[in-house]
Amino acid sequence: MNNRSNLRFEQGLEKLKEIDGQAGERVIDALQAVCPDLGRYVIEFPFGDIYRRPGLDLKSREIATVAALTALGTAGPQLEVHIHGALNVGCSPEQVTEVILQMAVYAGFPAALNGMLIAKSVFTERGLLEVVE
Repeated sequence: MNNRSNLRFEQGLEKLKEIDGQAGERVIDALQAVCPDLGRYVIEFPFGDIYRRPGLDLKSREIATVAALTALGTAGPQLEVHIHGALNVGCSPEQVTEVILQMAVYAGFPAALNGMLIAKSVFTERGLLEVVE
């Protein structure tokens, strides 16, 4: 890597830790054995370039990310990480659920249902929701 790439990586890693803490690092670590370049790209581009831009605060970026991942309907593990990230940067559980609920309109009920169940799991893990059996 050249100096610019090193700087992007270091800045991206710093931003990743700020948003996702250990969860983001575990994803990158999991890629080391199979494709370390993909892990580097994830740190450099989204976190080193996009998340560091001045146009939106981290809370807004995470709300957008939760919405997009919910709408995709195929990114459950990534949605889980970013729901944690949204909470880490100041979103309330109510804001997260409202964003996911909004996706029922644009992505359909199955995507919103799957997203809400992931949110429930994250909220329960963090002690933000009592589990009712």
